[in-house]
Amino acid sequence: MAGKLYAGTSGWTYPSWKPKFYPAKLAAAKFLQYYATRLNTVEVNYTFRHYASEKSQNNWLSVVPPEFKFSIKAHQNITHLKRLRDATELAQGFLNSLQPLTGAGRVGMVLFQLPPFLKADAGLLEEFLTGLPKSGRLSFEFRHVSWFADPIYTLLQKFNAALCIAESEKLETPDVATADFCYYRLRKGEYSKKEREKQAEQFSQHLEKNRDVFVYFKHEETPDGAFYAEELLAQYKS
Repeated sequence: MAGKLYAGTSGWTYPSWKPKFYPAKLAAAKFLQYYATRLNTVEVNYTFRHYASEKSQNNWLSVVPPEFKFSIKAHQNITHLKRLRDATELAQGFLNSLQPLTGAGRVGMVLFQLPPFLKADAGLLEEFLTGLPKSGRLSFEFRHVSWFADPIYTLLQKFNAALCIAESEKLETPDVATADFCYYRLRKGEYSKKEREKQAEQFSQHLEKNRDVFVYFKHEETPDGAFYAEELLAQYKS
């Protein structure tokens, strides 16, 4: 059985996507509902600075179909202030705050995006992962080159956590699968047809190995990322 592809963008609240993606007269309150008719996942960056209230999460759930997934960026207190150190309690509290989404089985991934200046520390990462629930999908976006090493990949494999394949002008993340799912953050504003074909081939290889693949294009003033995601999904419709 092949894995499933989830493709979307990093956010949905963009009035500038009218009228190319969102209908011209669509109210902002209905953006997510419309978005979910065309794409099957979204990355929520709001949670990097704020906890999503129970009411907000239930509102999101009420307007999307049952198969729709939310990937959640972990709060900056965990990743940027504590930098994972002695952050287990904070992380558990953050994960507990997502109960409406997790209870409904609608969290695709929780993303821990680490600051660029934080260098590799296998002991720190292992201690942090050991304190987290074994259920749920976790991904780590490392932004210092020292993390891209076999001991780190081995640790991620041990906990079935994904290395986030994130594009950056300053750093190239190796495309190493460390879990039974993958997480891609595609940050360029524009991709050629050749680049998109190469991406699709890359994702297919993971899907054939029964890995679910989560792909998020950068949110821009234009909805090009949403169209790239939609094009990608169309290739995998049965």
